[in-house]
Amino acid sequence: MRGIIQFLKDWTLPSAIVTGTVLYLIFANVPVLDGAARFFNPIFDTIFPFFMGMILFTTFCRVDFHKMRPTAWHWIITVFQVVITAAIAAFIIMSGITGDNLVIAESLLTCVIAPGAAAAAVVTAKLGGNLESMTTYTFVSNFITALLVPTVFPLIDNTLDISFMQAFLAILHKVCLVLVVPMAGAYIVKHYMRGLHRRIISIEDLSFYMWGISLSIVTGSTVKYIAHAGTTVSFVMIIAAISLVMCLVQFAIGRYVGHFFGATVESGQGLGQKNTAFAVWIAYTYLTPLCAVGPGCYILWQNAINSLEIWHHRKKASL
Repeated sequence: MRGIIQFLKDWTLPSAIVTGTVLYLIFANVPVLDGAARFFNPIFDTIFPFFMGMILFTTFCRVDFHKMRPTAWHWIITVFQVVITAAIAAFIIMSGITGDNLVIAESLLTCVIAPGAAAAAVVTAKLGGNLESMTTYTFVSNFITALLVPTVFPLIDNTLDISFMQAFLAILHKVCLVLVVPMAGAYIVKHYMRGLHRRIISIEDLSFYMWGISLSIVTGSTVKYIAHAGTTVSFVMIIAAISLVMCLVQFAIGRYVGHFFGATVESGQGLGQKNTAFAVWIAYTYLTPLCAVGPGCYILWQNAINSLEIWHHRKKASL
């Protein structure tokens, strides 16, 4: 039993991905569980944002708010995100592509335009990176995405009936719920409820293991998106391969930029680890559901990379 627990601690993210996949396949393919699946699905949809808020709250309890400020690498990888987003959007507009090619291009776009994951701070802390710098970038990235989405999407699809301010405020509302509220709560607890704060930070890797639980839920949802994509297996594999390439490129460029500023971990996670749940929401809201397959696959790739990074960091620490 002790060996199993240690294995789960060492390989939390892969275990979470496998668990989420297996649970979805069981509930989807065992007829007697249909009722349970329909019962739990809306419950998970409702509690998941609150659970993510608790994960970030426990992470932000460790943040020194006085050290939160933008740095050079924030702006460099932000420029990369904006330039690549503009390039993909320009290609879609100028080439006039339609059908499957358009789905592929828009899936790629969602993987780039999506902001840095809120949970990137959790992984960064696990890798020994600067938590304050990563948290600052998360806010910067989400604000940039809030500007990019209502600017770019009406250009690539002129049938969208949205105003810039409407989309901007809708995205900011999500950012506020996911980031601002947990940070405000952490600030209050840290400065005015010191006893509770000490108990929270005394639990080592609490937010990381909570993130592992949430990853099981996200993985189950991702497998569902892929299974119900309404297209061929070969086309899903093409989108999955393209999202893998983009994931590797963004992690690599982020780490390359970061090494000039002593922020390899932070910059790599900032650019590479995306808020894929947000990207899926973008696809369903402004594009087509099939485009959600791209960010859906991306979440599997980025967490595979995160697992390898954590394994490598743990191996170095043990030498």
